[in-house]
Amino acid sequence: MMGHGKGLHMVTWILVVVGGLNWLLEGVFSWGVGDLLGSGIAKIVYILVGLSAIYEIVIHSKSCRYCRPSGDLPQGDKPSGMGQQS
Repeated sequence: MMGHGKGLHMVTWILVVVGGLNWLLEGVFSWGVGDLLGSGIAKIVYILVGLSAIYEIVIHSKSCRYCRPSGDLPQGDKPSGMGQQS
């Protein structure tokens, strides 16, 4: 089962990706998710994407092994195959 923090991280990461793809659509085609959803729902989605970006900025260095000094993983997280003997 996913931990609360991991589940929240996955939801916010997906929303940040959706926001980035929306900006791509706006820039290339002058069309975005807001055109598909309608203004009321689009506003809610845009707010959720913005809040997700803020959340990711705040927690990113704690959850990203590349941003932490020495590249260590958080306690209890091991990449698959590490520490196992063949």
